Amino acid sequence: MCGVDLTRIDGINVTTAIAVISETGSDMSRFPTVGHFTSWLGLCPGTKITGGKVMSGKTKRVANRAAQALKLAAAALRSSQSALGAYFRRMCARMDKPKAVTAAAHKMARLIYRMLTKGEEYTDQGQDYYEDRYRERVLRQLAQRAEKMGMRLVPGETVVS
Repeated sequence: MCGVDLTRIDGINVTTAIAVISETGSDMSRFPTVGHFTSWLGLCPGTKITGGKVMSGKTKRVANRAAQALKLAAAALRSSQSALGAYFRRMCARMDKPKAVTAAAHKMARLIYRMLTKGEEYTDQGQDYYEDRYRERVLRQLAQRAEKMGMRLVPGETVVS
């Protein structure tokens, strides 16, 4: 109906896809950017900052069935062996579960927007690909921090015990 298969995104089933399409429609021209779309869904973090201090990052409350459906789909990613599942578990380790569910639903909303506007199919890279990219990102950031302190990282042998 909308030109792409939204059920290819892990966690989104036919019911969730229908709920999102029925609320938003298949024409995304009324949302200029992905930020407008996620804000309309009520899934983007708030930015209440004063004097350089973050006062609140709470998402706004909206009565939106599409957002509820995406949050339910995100909560189902707990045992998924996909990149989205790995992302959700990493968010759960960093923050409490409701915030992690909102973060994963936000990521799913961005994927849906991209699929509907560009007409691209979603291909999941898998959990291992996500974990490898995360590890590379952490190592790069560590190397940059060490360089700022006048040091450098020397890779050593990995010890498996």
